[in-house]
Amino acid sequence: MPRPRLCRKIRFNPDVTYFKPQGVPMSDLKVIKLTTEEVEALRLKNIKDLDQVECAKLMKTSQSTFQRILSSAYKKISRALIEGKAIEITK
Repeated sequence: MPRPRLCRKIRFNPDVTYFKPQGVPMSDLKVIKLTTEEVEALRLKNIKDLDQVECAKLMKTSQSTFQRILSSAYKKISRALIEGKAIEITK
């Protein structure tokens, strides 16, 4: 039985939750879902310029878990940009 997922602290609620390539109809796009947890990790690391230890403390998670969340976000965003997919931010 897997461990129960812990609640992580998220202090940011984005107003915009959907991004898509310009000039491509929605019906032709595949969507990559980015969680609010991943967006918060990106915000803390890249916008607030905090180090991983501080980010992990603010999100109330371990440093290794924070790194996994961040890596997942980078991979999803990279795939969306390279492959021309839409990004949806979900809870």
